[in-house]
Amino acid sequence: MIDAQVEAVLAEYESRAGREAGVIDGMTEPEMLRHRDDFLLPVGRSTGTLLSILAHEMPARTILEIGGAYGYSTIWLALAARAVGGSVVSLELHQSKADYARQMLEKAGLADVVRFVVGDARASLTLLEGWYDLVLLDVWKDLYVRCFDMVVPRLNPGAIIIADNMIHPASTRTQAELYRVHVRTRHDMDSVLLPVGSGIEVTRFNPQPRETR
Repeated sequence: MIDAQVEAVLAEYESRAGREAGVIDGMTEPEMLRHRDDFLLPVGRSTGTLLSILAHEMPARTILEIGGAYGYSTIWLALAARAVGGSVVSLELHQSKADYARQMLEKAGLADVVRFVVGDARASLTLLEGWYDLVLLDVWKDLYVRCFDMVVPRLNPGAIIIADNMIHPASTRTQAELYRVHVRTRHDMDSVLLPVGSGIEVTRFNPQPRETR
């Protein structure tokens, strides 16, 4: 499923992430907070692979990424979207990150299935149109609950929301736990924590039947 063109781009990302990991390890937590936007902080290959498999096998023809960053996870989602004739909408706060991601998608031959929306995710979600089969939630953890609540009205029945960083890093674990409690209080959601990568919460939307849109 991964051709040589895509694999080369993933390897470039992973090489950069490896170099940055050494820098991050030598930083204090306050330093990391000040410079966090400088780093890729990718979901990693194991999580990326799972994202792509889930999106492909559903199949998810409408995918929403909340927090695209530098585009590593976007590559995996776009790979599945291309295979099933779908598309990805990626929300990202910083124009520079979206530009970097777009360049990498072009190198991977996947740019035609991704549309970027630049701005605060909460503002972007208020303007969102369409219905989504799969959502990746990967913004700063204090925004998880709010973004989850905002995206639920735009989900197709059976849609899946995947939230990253549920186990690591330890500094955001409390916020991750609050998110998991929040999603599990809803009667229209089934949710499970998977120890993949930094930990992901996989939540499936099971509403009462409504008109197909």
